[in-house]
Amino acid sequence: MTLRIGNFSGFYGDRFDAPHEMLTGGEVDVLTGDYLAELTMLILARDRLKDPSAGYARTFLRQLEQTLGLAHERGVRIVTNAGGLNPAGLADAVRALAARLGVPVRVAHVEGDDLTARYPGSLAAHAYLGGFGIAACLREGADIVVTGRVTDAALVTGPAAAHFGWTPADHDRLAGAVVAGHVLECGAQATGGNYAFFGEGGVSLRPGFPLAELHEDGSSVITKHPGTGGFVDVGTVTAQLLYETGGARYAGPDVTARLDIVRLSQDGPDRVRVEGVRGEAPPPTLKVGLNRLGGFRNEVVFVLTGLDIEAKADLVKEQMGEALAKSPPAGVRWELARTDRPDAGTEETASALLRLVVRDPSQEAVGRVLSGAAIELALASYPGFHVLAPPGKGSPYGVFEDVYVPQGDVDHVAVLHDGRRVTVDAPHDTAVLDDVPPPALPEPLPPGPARRAPLGLVAGARSGDKGGNANVGVWVRSDDAWRWLAHALTVERFRELIPEARELPVTRHVLPRLRALNFLVEGILGEGVAAQARFDPQAKALGEWLRSRHLDIPEALL
Repeated sequence: MTLRIGNFSGFYGDRFDAPHEMLTGGEVDVLTGDYLAELTMLILARDRLKDPSAGYARTFLRQLEQTLGLAHERGVRIVTNAGGLNPAGLADAVRALAARLGVPVRVAHVEGDDLTARYPGSLAAHAYLGGFGIAACLREGADIVVTGRVTDAALVTGPAAAHFGWTPADHDRLAGAVVAGHVLECGAQATGGNYAFFGEGGVSLRPGFPLAELHEDGSSVITKHPGTGGFVDVGTVTAQLLYETGGARYAGPDVTARLDIVRLSQDGPDRVRVEGVRGEAPPPTLKVGLNRLGGFRNEVVFVLTGLDIEAKADLVKEQMGEALAKSPPAGVRWELARTDRPDAGTEETASALLRLVVRDPSQEAVGRVLSGAAIELALASYPGFHVLAPPGKGSPYGVFEDVYVPQGDVDHVAVLHDGRRVTVDAPHDTAVLDDVPPPALPEPLPPGPARRAPLGLVAGARSGDKGGNANVGVWVRSDDAWRWLAHALTVERFRELIPEARELPVTRHVLPRLRALNFLVEGILGEGVAAQARFDPQAKALGEWLRSRHLDIPEALL
């Protein structure tokens, strides 16, 4: 008995036609759509400030208008967290849409994640719920289930638990579904999108969306519809498995999955078997994501062209420093990006970018003060003075942080299609999350000739954000490469290659079965993506930067 669960959205703004593609491209039993991220919750919170009836992903309704009848005809159920901050509102909107279209569907929703009232000063505070509220809705006949903030993997664990009759005590099975859900959650990232070795499977302009063939024992096969773009292999699945994770234990509200025990194998073209997953009792607490207004920010980017780039940068820094000193913002940050080249053939490639970002609790302190100081330099600074765009009046930025509450303190409720309310109990068995003891490393490669070369010639990487932290998963595709990587890429070497991390806590987690290392860098993203603390605020390209760095690599691997 196999349950085919597909994904049609990895974020709010993903490919609009994906639901139709998934419904018409092949067999599928359940379609899931993930719309929520830390930044999305802040965006929806600001929407709700303007309109109390808002707070959900309106795009989902437009997608559903085109596909609801087709899904009903084919008996495909839809589960989505597009409800955001207002799942009841979206459920009502779906019912109204279905009535207008004349499609008889049963719509249920899950609530209880909204804890904003408990945290004064927050714009949104939401607990990450598990999948058993979704399961309760599906078991009672719902065709569409709308949730708020659940874990991304819950969109898969819920349908799987309903279909196979799993209970909260089925830790191994639930862990298998968590792994499958984590692979599916970011859409085309599992089918060759954003993949380190993207050219090897044939460049695809339009990768298909992934699906999992889930089995009763929790094992699965990750694949995609026939004829769709992209590709699925052990590498693409490994990359997504490492994305935004930490150590060997991947904790969620339903179960803690052991990533160090996962086994991946190629099961044919565009098919990767996932098995051997083991689960443990979930933690006694739930993560709560707090979003609040951090203040106001403004920025200006000065263009420095031609010769004497450093001297030009020093001049404008000093000039702006004098001007800002009269009414200094709370935070001032300069970054010089040396995008210039010597003897360049175009003015653009002869230019470097000097970025100034200011922050303050007051909008006035980052608005007129900055714009006036920058514009007044137009005829009185370095030769060739100009900026990419004049600074504005300053815009609000958000701050994200995690807090934790006991699982039993959250009222997890499934609101069924007929209005009945079913309380979802917190798990009886829980276990405090501890690190797994470090595994034994493989025997190092014997000494031999080495060549200075980019790490990316032998290793893939994928990176992402969790609040103010970033993770960088690095993997290789042969046993010999693993024997080298496990010893060569230490925390100390990582800090050498990523200078931003030199003064930050860095933890290395070893995952031998995946031939992978996962580095957690604490604080590199400041107060989270909405605070825009760095050039790449979500650390999406941190792994690619690491792959571009040079170190001594055995010639036998090159």
